Amino acid sequence: MPIRILVVDDEPQIVRALRINLRAREYEVDTAADGAGALRAAASRRPDLVVLDLGLPDMEGVEVIRGLRGWTEAPIIVLSGRAGSTDKVAALDAGADDYVTKPFGVDELLARIRAVTRRVTAAGGGQPTVQIGRFTVNLADRVVTAGDGGTVRLTPTEWHLVEILAANPGKLVSQRHLLERVWGPSYTRETNYLRQYMAQLRRKLEPDPAHPAHLLTEPGMGYRLQPGP
Repeated sequence: MPIRILVVDDEPQIVRALRINLRAREYEVDTAADGAGALRAAASRRPDLVVLDLGLPDMEGVEVIRGLRGWTEAPIIVLSGRAGSTDKVAALDAGADDYVTKPFGVDELLARIRAVTRRVTAAGGGQPTVQIGRFTVNLADRVVTAGDGGTVRLTPTEWHLVEILAANPGKLVSQRHLLERVWGPSYTRETNYLRQYMAQLRRKLEPDPAHPAHLLTEPGMGYRLQPGP
């Protein structure tokens, strides 16, 4: 299956050059010109790797990295004109995997992409799964299988919530963290969104949605995924 790369940059000539070079090497390419567009594209297209400029018109690239790291481990290569060590450290601490300084050579960037994807492939042996009652949730393939072999369909938003909770099994995840990671920084007070979607998830995954055993609420604080049969 071709590797899908999301290129995030507000310089059209760079985006065009990368699109041409990456597609010529049989990568699938999506693009975004700002941070909000990058987060939307990542959520809908599920890239295998992100090439990200730090100097975006609407938000700092470091914030985009943090937003992505709330729910995905896809490698992130920063591509930026900022050569200072402070910017590099901030990007790497936020979760970036590599840092290429502009101006750059396409061959160098392609080599970095190959190196990062090799590391992920080597480390990714198995398919991560989590057990929620009688359901097995395959986070890599995004498939929910019941004990009788049937499947359950989750919406993209429901998947985002499950992935964040599954990354913190047994731990309390705050309402603010979930709202910021799934809907964005301007939605941190919309707790009704969480109540609605968690109710939907319980109807799909809990044997008794009114008395959940796995998708737990900590009133006024957040939610907790308790995996297990």
